[in-house]
Amino acid sequence: MTAEYTAHHLQVLEGLEAVRKRPGMYIGSTDSRGLMHCLWEIIDNSVDEALAGHGSRIDVVLHPDGSVEVRDRARGIPVDIEPRTGLTGVEVVFTKLHAGGKFGGGSYAASGGLHGVGASVVNALSERLDVEVDRGGKTWAMSFHRGEPGVFDDRGGPRPDAEFTPFHDQNELRVVGRAAKGVTGTRIRYWADRQIFTKDAAFSLDDLVQRVRQTAFLVPGLEIVLRDERLPAGEDAAPTESVFRFDGGISEFVDFLAPDSAVTDTWRLSGTGRFTETVPVLQASGAMVPTEVERECGVDIAMRWGTGYETVSRSFVNIIATPKGGTHQQGFEQGLMKVLRTQIDQNARRLKIGNDKLEKDDILAGLTVVLTVRLPEPQFEGQTKEVLGTPAVRQIVSSVVTKELTARLTSAKRDDKAQTALLLDKIVSEMKARISARTHKETQRRKNALESSSLPAKLVDCRSNDVSDSELFIVEGDSALGTAKLARNSEYQALLPIRGKILNVQKASVSDMLSNAECASIIQVIGSGSGRSFDLETSRYGKIILMSDADVDGAHIRTLLLTLFFRYMRPLVEAGRVYAAVPPLHRVVVVNPGSKPNETIYTYSEQELHDLLGRLRKQGKHWQEPVQRYKGLGEMDADQLAVTTMDRAGRTLRRVRVSDAEVAASVFELLMGNEVAPRRDFIVTSSDRLARDRIDA
Repeated sequence: MTAEYTAHHLQVLEGLEAVRKRPGMYIGSTDSRGLMHCLWEIIDNSVDEALAGHGSRIDVVLHPDGSVEVRDRARGIPVDIEPRTGLTGVEVVFTKLHAGGKFGGGSYAASGGLHGVGASVVNALSERLDVEVDRGGKTWAMSFHRGEPGVFDDRGGPRPDAEFTPFHDQNELRVVGRAAKGVTGTRIRYWADRQIFTKDAAFSLDDLVQRVRQTAFLVPGLEIVLRDERLPAGEDAAPTESVFRFDGGISEFVDFLAPDSAVTDTWRLSGTGRFTETVPVLQASGAMVPTEVERECGVDIAMRWGTGYETVSRSFVNIIATPKGGTHQQGFEQGLMKVLRTQIDQNARRLKIGNDKLEKDDILAGLTVVLTVRLPEPQFEGQTKEVLGTPAVRQIVSSVVTKELTARLTSAKRDDKAQTALLLDKIVSEMKARISARTHKETQRRKNALESSSLPAKLVDCRSNDVSDSELFIVEGDSALGTAKLARNSEYQALLPIRGKILNVQKASVSDMLSNAECASIIQVIGSGSGRSFDLETSRYGKIILMSDADVDGAHIRTLLLTLFFRYMRPLVEAGRVYAAVPPLHRVVVVNPGSKPNETIYTYSEQELHDLLGRLRKQGKHWQEPVQRYKGLGEMDADQLAVTTMDRAGRTLRRVRVSDAEVAASVFELLMGNEVAPRRDFIVTSSDRLARDRIDA
């Protein structure tokens, strides 16, 4: 380091050097997220072609050597000479930043690519990139090594560490074959540069499936084939291939995303608007001249309300996801609030809302919406395109929502009138639930407010005021409660008994859930509210432990409780504070000879018991017959329950993850939800798994 600072200390990074020096500026990060972003850039180029009406199929292949290939049947990258640079179109696209066909030149009416850096950034961050283009009856090819064009010695097959010879005098776009008449398209295969990306960066198949499925929903009729040829070492498995095509578009997308039963049908709101903006336009002379241009913005929205309180919202601009929203999201919420406030004011007497004020969260509860807008050259914040910034889009979206949704809610059709009434009732009940939760929130605090709160009489509380150290056991039945009282440590372990199987909240309304005694007791005792008003910080216990019998009914009760926590107290599950106790199934008393005390061993499954008895038999040991089989927690002595299930020194707890609770909720939706057809299909397809001798009658 030196105090001297002159122009000699300044560096000028040219071409793709800047990308390799500061990759985070272009792809966000150099971990798996950045690696996936590079792949999105290549896929989105093919999708832009499909949006423009060229090509209806895209293939994405994950190769075993770590490379990825994207193939389309669109127009193909131009192979002729670009006059200003003297380079072929292929080389311009892959080596020049801010060069492409999406700057308003007429090739694309609306596209996800805007800045002309996507393909060139991927090239710069790849150890090797190969591109083949079918155009004019020929197949053209060019290869790049870390952004530099040249030729690889591919004897033995293409690989990134093959000997590379860069071009010196003139870059050559080689003709490597003949294409059938009328066949055009592009094939790009690249190997990410491990000098840039972290060692653990990898393509996530789950993320890729999610993104590909999303794109297929957004472009009706586009078929995307995803093939994963990466096989785990030592496993004899076949590559997996998935095909995605949805002709129903975003209406199907909403039905796919919706997590609950429907209150309304999936409504489609569509419209267009025009606006003008001043943008610099490149003239033939090479000068940029500010020009006022007229734009058209197309709006397409699919939405439906469900019985739950979760809001599922996806917004897109030219099929590019905008997870952080922007002006289109603001316009949608503005129009939605305006229309529904007007409708509720007009029906105030029937709905009995009094002086209560409607808030945005009341309207968004249970809403699943896919919002898409299409316009030329949208303004985004950064290359990652997470926020739309075009100001005029807000008013256009708001106007479309106001017009189309008002027409739907004031329609004289019988179905529309019935759904409108249900929707307004739901929104008002959400508002009243929010106000009620706020009113009672102060009564749901920890020990300093217990004397004035009306906690259930059946709660057996603990003495500790330390939330992080306290535990609430939700116990199945009063008989188990009696044993658990003697087995617990009363300093930090509290008990709440429930009577049998609680309400199936998967298909019950919010009001039914709150009026159910068992559900209401659980919510009241935990003290953090429910649904949107749930506040994890006010929870009265650090651990919530579900303690049910080790039988089918116990598993049923545990699943019902998990569904309750997943739907109405999810932050507890996300924070890892919900557990399932693991009580033993058998008690084996091993008889020791002489004065040596007998040994007690607990097993937790039939298989574990058979394995234990087999080992004891081989060792020549004997055990007391019959082996005790616990039918429920109430059959255990307090000492046995403490040692196996409640004492921190020897117990086993299963932490419930979000995926566990999500599976429980989805199974209950399938087996006990309102939709009969999926349940019938499940019974038909699963009947062959049931052995006849397991049926009682």
